[in-house]
Amino acid sequence: MRLLPLATAFLFIAGPAVAQDYPTRPITIVVPAAAGGPTDTIARVTAQSMSKLLGQQILIENVGGAGGTIGTGRVVRAAPDGYTLLIYHVGLSTAATLYRQLPYNTREAFAPVGLITDAPMTIIARSDFEPNTLKDLIPYLKSREKTTIGNAGVGSAAHLCGMLFMSETKLSLTTVPYRGTAPVMNDLIGKQIDMACDQATNTTGPILGKQVKAYAVTTKVRLKPLPDVPTADEAGLKGFELSVWHGIFAPKGTPPAIVQKLSGALKAALKDRELIARFNTISTEPMSEDRATPEAAQRTLLSEIDRWAPIIKAAGQFAD
Repeated sequence: MRLLPLATAFLFIAGPAVAQDYPTRPITIVVPAAAGGPTDTIARVTAQSMSKLLGQQILIENVGGAGGTIGTGRVVRAAPDGYTLLIYHVGLSTAATLYRQLPYNTREAFAPVGLITDAPMTIIARSDFEPNTLKDLIPYLKSREKTTIGNAGVGSAAHLCGMLFMSETKLSLTTVPYRGTAPVMNDLIGKQIDMACDQATNTTGPILGKQVKAYAVTTKVRLKPLPDVPTADEAGLKGFELSVWHGIFAPKGTPPAIVQKLSGALKAALKDRELIARFNTISTEPMSEDRATPEAAQRTLLSEIDRWAPIIKAAGQFAD
């Protein structure tokens, strides 16, 4: 009879008991982006609902910089006990290519908990930009000597969307990186830059307030809060689709029983009426239950690494 190593046997026996007691103190969720941005908003709404279910306070810690890799690295190095978690988006996958010397292996560094939402993107411009439709925008951009497109920094969702837009349209725009989404929107509203491609969670208000001009949303169907904004496909950019998934990740080695408890709390939180209502106001919806799982989050993380690697390499826009 093969005996289990002592440590493994202890975890096997103690795991369910540990999960039953967990959590006994506040949990910290690291958001590797600036406060007030789309990812921060999604994290705070999600944490509020999960906190009620878990019976412990969930604290949000914003650790920005280096395309999200500083905050992500903090979680990778944290004790795998379920008390330090990460909420981030597709940038977690793209950093694996954008940063060629990461101090962690993105494919193996996490115990995924589940996906939270797919946040749609919007192609927008300053309110006085001449073209009024996406069909007119693309030839107009090709005729201009210089057009500026802002983003929230290397590896941000806005940066990725801009790269994909340029790749699909064969355009070469002047990229202007900022430290967060708020200054991008401020300069776009102030007409200091020409364009942006940012999450609808951040742009719905300015679009409805006519502070910026909207050309398209990057989803298969129009967004409920923005019924007059066509999809990119409807507007003539066939097949252009991009949504920014957000997920929860624990450090590798977190006991499976704790991961499952967190995943269960996430699934329940995504059915919370308050969360659903808040998500609707920022043009996003909770992830379906079958994707709010560790398995789905892992599949998405790996498939998105493979999807974005050739796009980033072709653009030659590395962060190191």
